[in-house]
Amino acid sequence: MPGLLLFSSFPSGHPQGRQRGFFAPDSRSRRLADALVDLIFPPRCAGCGRVDWGWCARCQADLEQTPYPQYVQPLPPLSGMASTAVHEGKVQQAIWSLKYENARHISQPLGDRLAAHLELLDWPVSCIVPVPMHVERLAQRGYNQAQLLAEQAARLATLPCRPDALRRWRFTPSQVGLGREARLENVKDAFEASPALADGQIVLLVDDVYTTGATLSACAAALLDAGAAAVYGLTVSAARH
Repeated sequence: MPGLLLFSSFPSGHPQGRQRGFFAPDSRSRRLADALVDLIFPPRCAGCGRVDWGWCARCQADLEQTPYPQYVQPLPPLSGMASTAVHEGKVQQAIWSLKYENARHISQPLGDRLAAHLELLDWPVSCIVPVPMHVERLAQRGYNQAQLLAEQAARLATLPCRPDALRRWRFTPSQVGLGREARLENVKDAFEASPALADGQIVLLVDDVYTTGATLSACAAALLDAGAAAVYGLTVSAARH
């Protein structure tokens, strides 16, 4: 994989990424406030907790050495399915930090890994679409981690990223703790795709974790209904079965 810059992370409540209020984006007051917060709450690596790095070189090396799973079962109507790692260890911790600890910078090394794996797969995809969040959950979290991953992968793969091609129009409870059949029912008909953006496309769906495939399957069905020629799925990790 290509070399990676080291990042600084920001704890909950850090001004980074929030509305700046009366501070100008590049004002001296803003920079001083950021420095003060980093002094009180020093950034830590999301992988190992080391102070002063958002994602340290040691964790990056561990990530690069993590083997790809040999095979991930695609759930119809997906034409193919792959993940870059089993959902455990360093990868699991990185995804947790990305989703629940506002560690948005982790989307870069994980997105890089998606792009590297996509190159090996050699699928004939024409665009990348992230699995969408419902507007209510998006408002709660403030960002869609799947979109951050998809945008980074798309940049490296030189493919268009089309987050507007798919929307989650129906709010669904979290899939965590649900069995396979319950997951399938939970997301059934929860997604709607744009024919203007999906028609004729060979789509790569991107998400963080592949558990039973229910969500990606429902997304693929919506995209195919909107005219997509085929849909593949790629996630950072897959649950061990």
